Amino acid sequence: MLDIMLPHYGDLRLLRIAVESILAQTDDRWRLTVLDDNPAERGTQIAEYFAGLGHPRVRYRPNRVNLGITRNFQQGVDLASAPFMTLMGCDDVMLPRYVQRVHELIEAHPDAVLVQPGVEVIGGDGGVVKTLADTTKRRVYAPRFAGTVTMAGEDLAVSLLRGNWLYFPSLVWRTEEIKAVGFDPALSVIQDLKLILQLVTRGGALVADDEVVFQYRRHGESLSASTAVTGNRFSEARDFFVAVARRMDEHGWPRAGRAARLRLSSRIHALTMLPAAAKQRSGGSVRVLTRYAFGR
Repeated sequence: MLDIMLPHYGDLRLLRIAVESILAQTDDRWRLTVLDDNPAERGTQIAEYFAGLGHPRVRYRPNRVNLGITRNFQQGVDLASAPFMTLMGCDDVMLPRYVQRVHELIEAHPDAVLVQPGVEVIGGDGGVVKTLADTTKRRVYAPRFAGTVTMAGEDLAVSLLRGNWLYFPSLVWRTEEIKAVGFDPALSVIQDLKLILQLVTRGGALVADDEVVFQYRRHGESLSASTAVTGNRFSEARDFFVAVARRMDEHGWPRAGRAARLRLSSRIHALTMLPAAAKQRSGGSVRVLTRYAFGR
């Protein structure tokens, strides 16, 4: 069984698309929990939608108070009870073979802590898109392989610190391992990378596969996009990479420490956001992005 935990913040239309993609899975070894973090803004419409589904493996949980993104992620981890789980984005799409392929990979690699299935990127209208960020991920930072590859140890840490090429909402986690570490509530954007690196230093292995079974939606209205333009993402990232570099050195992984101090992909990302910040005439954001990109 796979626990699909679905933290929800957006509109009902995209949520329905996400839920219907889960209902259309070819393998029924899944259980869906929707964690609605602000149901008051949407009234009763969303609750009525799930009541109308009447599906025995779908449950809808409105939060009594707004938890925020990281605490809602952690709630999903706390509630999971299946051996493996995923924290799907509320605007993403599972292609029909996602659950089946994930189970195949777990059965073939029973010691894996993380599974990265194949992903394609879609835009707001659902069409497949090619963005500079995703092209860079695949051509510069992601390992080149055909079929399936297993990575672990310092090599995996270095790879992710040079550029995080994973797609967090598509990842499958070994539940007991993610429960043992948990999300850092002080982080709002880069919390996934911190958690993954902690699992890697605990000895966890990642299995990556090239069969596309998941669609990751990228559009300008996401939290990560808005925080990038304001520069808040990079204020958080600066402190994160400084701390990670120190931890990697202490762990005896000097190459990973150097990669964290260099944080090349993150600096490049800051440079790409400068035009948008300047267009918004946000002097503070321009200063944050500039200082971050050039290492000050």
